[in-house]
Amino acid sequence: MSLVSEKIKAYKDEIGRYGDSLPGITEAYHAFTGASLADGKLDAKTKQLIALGIALSTNNEICTFYHAEEAKSKGATDAEILETVAVASAALAGNALSQGVTRVQQALSSPPVQ
Repeated sequence: MSLVSEKIKAYKDEIGRYGDSLPGITEAYHAFTGASLADGKLDAKTKQLIALGIALSTNNEICTFYHAEEAKSKGATDAEILETVAVASAALAGNALSQGVTRVQQALSSPPVQ
Protein backbone atom coordinates (compact mmCIF):
# COMPACT_ATOMS: atom_id res chain seq x y z
CA MET A 1 0.00 0.00 0.00
CA SER A 2 1.35 3.44 -0.92
CA LEU A 3 1.94 6.21 1.59
CA VAL A 4 -1.01 8.12 0.11
CA SER A 5 -3.32 5.12 0.46
CA GLU A 6 -2.11 4.47 4.00
CA LYS A 7 -2.77 8.05 5.07
CA ILE A 8 -6.24 8.12 3.49
CA LYS A 9 -7.09 4.76 5.07
CA ALA A 10 -5.88 5.97 8.47
CA TYR A 11 -8.13 9.04 8.15
CA LYS A 12 -11.13 6.93 7.17
CA ASP A 13 -10.47 4.55 10.08
CA GLU A 14 -10.20 7.43 12.54
CA ILE A 15 -13.25 9.27 11.25
CA GLY A 16 -15.11 5.99 11.67
CA ARG A 17 -13.96 5.74 15.28
CA TYR A 18 -14.92 9.37 15.83
CA GLY A 19 -18.32 8.58 14.36
CA ASP A 20 -18.79 5.83 16.92
CA SER A 21 -18.65 8.52 19.62
CA LEU A 22 -20.49 11.29 17.75
CA PRO A 23 -22.49 9.67 14.96
CA GLY A 24 -24.73 12.67 14.32
CA ILE A 25 -21.75 14.93 13.76
CA THR A 26 -19.99 12.66 11.29
CA GLU A 27 -23.22 11.85 9.44
CA ALA A 28 -23.97 15.57 9.10
CA TYR A 29 -20.40 16.24 7.94
CA HIS A 30 -20.56 13.48 5.33
CA ALA A 31 -23.97 14.64 4.10
CA PHE A 32 -22.75 18.24 3.84
CA THR A 33 -19.51 17.43 2.04
CA GLY A 34 -21.20 14.87 -0.20
CA ALA A 35 -23.80 17.41 -1.30
CA SER A 36 -21.20 20.18 -1.66
CA LEU A 37 -18.89 18.10 -3.86
CA ALA A 38 -21.59 16.53 -6.05
CA ASP A 39 -22.35 17.72 -9.57
CA GLY A 40 -24.24 21.00 -9.57
CA LYS A 41 -23.62 24.24 -11.42
CA LEU A 42 -19.98 23.14 -11.21
CA ASP A 43 -19.16 19.55 -12.06
CA ALA A 44 -17.72 17.21 -9.42
CA LYS A 45 -14.27 17.20 -11.06
CA THR A 46 -14.02 20.99 -10.87
CA LYS A 47 -15.17 20.93 -7.25
CA GLN A 48 -12.49 18.37 -6.38
CA LEU A 49 -9.87 20.57 -8.04
CA ILE A 50 -11.08 23.54 -5.98
CA ALA A 51 -10.94 21.42 -2.83
CA LEU A 52 -7.41 20.37 -3.75
CA GLY A 53 -6.34 24.00 -4.09
CA ILE A 54 -7.82 24.78 -0.68
CA ALA A 55 -6.16 21.72 0.86
CA LEU A 56 -2.82 22.92 -0.47
CA SER A 57 -3.39 26.42 0.87
CA THR A 58 -4.18 25.10 4.35
CA ASN A 59 -1.30 22.61 4.26
CA ASN A 60 -3.71 19.73 4.92
CA GLU A 61 -1.82 16.60 3.91
CA ILE A 62 -4.72 14.15 4.09
CA CYS A 63 -7.08 16.42 2.15
CA THR A 64 -4.37 17.08 -0.44
CA PHE A 65 -3.95 13.35 -1.03
CA TYR A 66 -7.69 12.70 -0.90
CA HIS A 67 -8.80 15.47 -3.26
CA ALA A 68 -6.01 14.76 -5.76
CA GLU A 69 -7.16 11.14 -5.82
CA GLU A 70 -10.84 12.14 -6.04
CA ALA A 71 -10.17 14.65 -8.82
CA LYS A 72 -8.42 11.93 -10.78
CA SER A 73 -11.34 9.54 -10.18
CA LYS A 74 -13.71 12.24 -11.53
CA GLY A 75 -11.70 12.45 -14.75
CA ALA A 76 -9.10 15.11 -14.00
CA THR A 77 -5.89 14.62 -15.92
CA ASP A 78 -2.47 14.86 -14.33
CA ALA A 79 -2.02 18.14 -16.22
CA GLU A 80 -5.26 19.57 -14.75
CA ILE A 81 -4.22 18.52 -11.25
CA LEU A 82 -0.77 20.08 -11.66
CA GLU A 83 -2.34 23.25 -13.07
CA THR A 84 -4.47 23.39 -9.92
CA VAL A 85 -1.23 23.35 -7.92
CA ALA A 86 0.00 26.32 -9.98
CA VAL A 87 -3.26 28.25 -9.45
CA ALA A 88 -3.18 27.60 -5.70
CA SER A 89 0.47 28.72 -5.62
CA ALA A 90 -0.35 31.92 -7.50
CA ALA A 91 -3.29 32.68 -5.19
CA LEU A 92 -1.17 32.09 -2.10
CA ALA A 93 1.65 34.25 -3.44
CA GLY A 94 -0.89 36.95 -4.27
CA ASN A 95 -2.22 36.78 -0.75
CA ALA A 96 1.23 37.33 0.76
CA LEU A 97 1.99 40.14 -1.66
CA SER A 98 -1.34 41.91 -1.13
CA GLN A 99 -0.85 41.82 2.64
CA GLY A 100 2.73 43.02 2.25
CA VAL A 101 1.81 46.01 0.14
CA THR A 102 -1.10 46.99 2.36
CA ARG A 103 -0.84 45.94 5.99
CA VAL A 104 2.95 45.72 6.27
CA GLN A 105 3.54 49.03 4.53
CA GLN A 106 0.87 50.64 6.73
CA ALA A 107 2.60 49.24 9.80
CA LEU A 108 5.96 50.58 8.61
CA SER A 109 4.54 54.07 8.12
CA SER A 110 2.74 54.17 11.47
CA PRO A 111 4.37 55.76 14.49
CA PRO A 112 5.65 53.25 17.04
CA VAL A 113 3.35 52.35 19.92
CA GLN A 114 4.62 53.92 23.15
